[in-house]
Amino acid sequence: MLNSMTAFARSEVSRGGDVIVTEMRSYNSKNLDLVVRLPPLYQPLEERVKTKVAERLHRGRVEVRLAIREAGDEAGAFEIDLPRAKAYYQALEALRNQFNLTGEIGLEMMVNAGGIIKAAENETDLERLGELIDDGLAEALEALVAMRRREGRSLEVDFKKRLQIIEARLTAVQSAARGLLAQYQQRLKERIDALTDGMIEIDPARIAQEAALLADRSDIAEEIVRAQSHLQQFRHIMANESPAGRQLNFLIQEFNREFNTMGSKTGKAEISHLVVELKTELEKIREQVQNVE
Repeated sequence: MLNSMTAFARSEVSRGGDVIVTEMRSYNSKNLDLVVRLPPLYQPLEERVKTKVAERLHRGRVEVRLAIREAGDEAGAFEIDLPRAKAYYQALEALRNQFNLTGEIGLEMMVNAGGIIKAAENETDLERLGELIDDGLAEALEALVAMRRREGRSLEVDFKKRLQIIEARLTAVQSAARGLLAQYQQRLKERIDALTDGMIEIDPARIAQEAALLADRSDIAEEIVRAQSHLQQFRHIMANESPAGRQLNFLIQEFNREFNTMGSKTGKAEISHLVVELKTELEKIREQVQNVE
């Protein structure tokens, strides 16, 4: 079964007033590339999150964003940094006296300094939140994997259709290649007749021997057999439960090698046209394989 690497999932879990919102996005990547975004207070939990994600996903760039609201959080709970406020006020007074400035040092001027009034930080039980984060991750991961599988099934349908086209074209190449020996014999005879103007009679056995040598150098039977074997392997990998992206990528390269050899070995126009069609379908598969986990 194929899995795509592109998906999105969201979960929201709560317990005892704590709320965790988890958003996950995954994109194409050669390896597993994890990016976790947590509020600063919860950074110690980053490795825990990465470990949980790596247990389910094997490939792709995965971005995880967690929004956390604890039961003790209160909107409007702030604290004043009095030592900072006093130091800032004294600095302003010194500046006013030094340059004989006029005007009052007001509240607005103090607040604009920054860092004097800030949201109160409550003590956090990271272990308690870690367990809730695990639950949220499990739910989001389940949804993400399900979406990746749905996308993977669509890719599998497309691959099967294109593999059938490639299989049919290979059969056509195989049929066209069967007449190469007779074709080379006829071509050699015509060339010799044209060069000698029919004045020299060439031994038919000699023509057959030379044509056989040309046909042997142009023989693509091995390439066809290997390409057909790659087709079977491609289908086998798609049916397997293991991540398939890297293996399919390798097979695409092997297919391409066989097709290139077929095109370079034989000069028959019919086969050359079929090879172009084979490579066109292969390129469509290659583009899609980049999205397979």
